[in-house]
Amino acid sequence: MKNRAPGKRGAGSYAVVAAVTVFVLAFLAPFAIILLNSFKTSADYRTNGSLSWPERWNWDIIGDVWERVDFTQKLVNSIQISLGVVLIAVVLALFNAYAIGIGRVRWRTAFLVFFLGVNVLPQEGLVYPVYYLFKEMGLYDGKLGYTILVGITYSAFGTYLLSSVFSSFPKELIEAASLDGAGRWTILWRIILPMSWPTLSVMCVFFFVWSWNEFLYPLVLLISNDNQTVPLGLSVMQGQYTSDPTSMSAAALLGVVPMVVFFLIFQRSLTRGVTAGAVK
Repeated sequence: MKNRAPGKRGAGSYAVVAAVTVFVLAFLAPFAIILLNSFKTSADYRTNGSLSWPERWNWDIIGDVWERVDFTQKLVNSIQISLGVVLIAVVLALFNAYAIGIGRVRWRTAFLVFFLGVNVLPQEGLVYPVYYLFKEMGLYDGKLGYTILVGITYSAFGTYLLSSVFSSFPKELIEAASLDGAGRWTILWRIILPMSWPTLSVMCVFFFVWSWNEFLYPLVLLISNDNQTVPLGLSVMQGQYTSDPTSMSAAALLGVVPMVVFFLIFQRSLTRGVTAGAVK
């Protein structure tokens, strides 16, 4: 059997590269179309269609959409709510998983099934009870109540994920810390938490993105313009009978850019977390 010379690629390698290239181009094509249409005039779009290069770059459309949507306020609201959701969900998931995965509480399997069941419940089935509950509690159209609701909901997934991670921790390490006089809080903050940073960082990224993209709950629970999030604000560009495709493309671009910036900032944390989980 002949050994392949170093640096030479076989036909299979080129096929993989070609397949990945096609996949990447297919993935980026919608974003490229949105980018092109975001800077067209309405007349240019009607004349040349959505796939043509803009005859004249219409930079004013971004500012016009920004003002119509009141994007600054929507952006601040989304950041505040998403950060609050991440904080609530991660803290609750950490404590719950510590009790279930490390504390070995009774009915552990039943608790895990409960948290798993919460994850599969559709929002459409919960929106009416949540709506009336918020009305009765005075939390309707308030960012605080909405943030708490979404944070508690996401903590169910975090609890299920972290419980499986914590249950795989070596018992000898925890027993050795206990023999050295470490209490439960010390074990959590000095041993469990540092070893869980990769998983927690991935959870934070996922929770932030999920919260940012929420639409149904904010649509029902946040009705005033001062409390609405970015997805709700961008939805006003969709008319009841007709819409301007260029304005909608500009609105979609404004909605995508913050998430792209977020991923560029935290891509290393996400990569390290996924890699650490794969190694474990």
